[in-house]
Amino acid sequence: MSNRIITINRMFGSNGRVIGKTLAEELGIKFYDKELIDLASQEKNIPFDEFAKVDERKASQWRFPIDHEIQMDPEFHFIPMNDVLYDVQRKIIMSLADKEDCVIVGRCANHILKDKTLSVFIYAPFEDRVKNVITRTGREEKSVRKLVKRMDKERRAYYEYFTDQRWLDLNQYNLCIDSSRFTREQIVHMLKETL
Repeated sequence: MSNRIITINRMFGSNGRVIGKTLAEELGIKFYDKELIDLASQEKNIPFDEFAKVDERKASQWRFPIDHEIQMDPEFHFIPMNDVLYDVQRKIIMSLADKEDCVIVGRCANHILKDKTLSVFIYAPFEDRVKNVITRTGREEKSVRKLVKRMDKERRAYYEYFTDQRWLDLNQYNLCIDSSRFTREQIVHMLKETL
């Protein structure tokens, strides 16, 4: 690896994003998560909000994912916006890996970069993830339980659609960490030690 690239896939509520951001800050390198939507938005001249609606989601086979005149543009008319976003983000991820050290969260980056990255999967038991999301959002438990299940389902469908790999096949990751068993600081320390 010429540049230090760390990709983090995560279960919803496992604090994978927070761990990735903390790691990037401690290493003094760039962090990319929703920032990839912004870069794609600038490149394709499509509003951030429209791309955010389809981020890390597989396209529906029954309808276009956004109700916007952009989807009717001849360039995008026959391509779901989910696919447009994935393709642009894939190009951006490959470009970033060539030019700088960074932490990239989600968006199939571990698959896109394959052997160029330290690939990490952050997970935790369902109950711990529910507690994390309640703490972070203040939502009621019943709503959070549905949200955690839905987000995991969406992430799995997205990952498996674009990679033809099983999201929970831990063999494709260099390191898998149960975030309920360690503090954020301990996990960041472990990740720093592997670089």
